[in-house]
Amino acid sequence: MADAFANDWQEIVGGEMEKSYFQELKQFLKEEYEQQRVYPPKPLIMNALYTTPYRKTKVVLIGQDPYHGEGQAHGLSFSVRPGVNVPPSLKNIFKELQEDLGHPVPQHGCLQPWAEQGVLLLNTVLTVRAGEPQSHQGKGWETFTNEVIDQLNLREEPVIFLLWGRSAQAKKERIDTSRHAVLESPHPSPFSANRGFFGSRPFSTINTQLESWGMDPIDWELPVTWEEST
Repeated sequence: MADAFANDWQEIVGGEMEKSYFQELKQFLKEEYEQQRVYPPKPLIMNALYTTPYRKTKVVLIGQDPYHGEGQAHGLSFSVRPGVNVPPSLKNIFKELQEDLGHPVPQHGCLQPWAEQGVLLLNTVLTVRAGEPQSHQGKGWETFTNEVIDQLNLREEPVIFLLWGRSAQAKKERIDTSRHAVLESPHPSPFSANRGFFGSRPFSTINTQLESWGMDPIDWELPVTWEEST
């Protein structure tokens, strides 16, 4: 994990890394990466912030913690590396995308093209022990990612916060809904998708909102195969 960002997040949240809670988090992670199998790989922990600069962020999609299976996590919420099986929640996201906008369902689960267009794919906890979901909760990541959300909330240009499921919706209290837009629905997990995620049409709703603000919409269509994008 680098101690500096190569974009404007450095001036926005770089100072957090000097605080005592973050120093304790770094020490915890040092030991975890030495003694356990931890995801994502160290260079990809901050991938969401590296890929989507502060001033280019249009949408924030808040997840909980990274996928905990081999080779899945690469620092973007809900996204997996090319060549990895698409997880069930992401399959449901793609089903809703097809229903909403008619885009074909990709054969991969890499959401990097969304991140490059201004969709901040932010987990509230950025690391996890292999096979142990939520194992790095309460170690300091929440303080850091709350600061990311708070700084976006302070921004003059409006942002759309996409809150799927109770964990993400708990962040609504940090958002000034008079200036920013909030879209809420159940989580796309197979356990809850049928309770209101399917049919919520988030992708077209987001683009309508962006256009009403005079912003370019997101091109949500992903290449069917990852090779087509390279």
